Amino acid sequence: MTDTVRVRPLADGDWDAVVTLERDAYGGLGLSEGRAALQSRAAASPDTCFVVDVGARTAGYVLALPYPPHRYPDLTRTEEAGDAVPPGNLHLHDIVVAPGLRRRGLARHLLHHLTGTARARGDRRISLVAVGGTERFWSARGFVPEPGVVPVDAYGGGAVYMSRPVAAARPAPDRPSPLPPAPTLREVS
Repeated sequence: MTDTVRVRPLADGDWDAVVTLERDAYGGLGLSEGRAALQSRAAASPDTCFVVDVGARTAGYVLALPYPPHRYPDLTRTEEAGDAVPPGNLHLHDIVVAPGLRRRGLARHLLHHLTGTARARGDRRISLVAVGGTERFWSARGFVPEPGVVPVDAYGGGAVYMSRPVAAARPAPDRPSPLPPAPTLREVS
């Protein structure tokens, strides 16, 4: 991939591309939500929703919003305005990459950006509902199934609620000092 890859906030002009990507990804599973539901989720938390561009093309997106642990959006309704949830758990509701651009690390870019955003917000966990047999994909990225949390039928058979901790920021690597260490002084008794 020689085009520039850029993750940026989701903008009003992105909705046609996002709706098309979502429909193509989830329509065959019977899980496509439609524009109103998707826009309501982004409106609930605009600072945690992003697109990834490859050159001038919108190649994928991620919609995430704060949700209490072990809870997730109802696919049959839109988000209610004003349902503020404090930081702690950021629910990754949707992540989609265009079919012709998959397996090129774009989802990794989106997930890395989302994780940094969650860390900056003070979230301790990221959750999701794995659908369509994607549990192995998410397990390879550190997500583990949460026992006893069974997503509603609207998510399709075999849906699995999963989460992972938000890793702490890595400290900068130690760099050798350009000067030798100062000699220590001994106490003279």
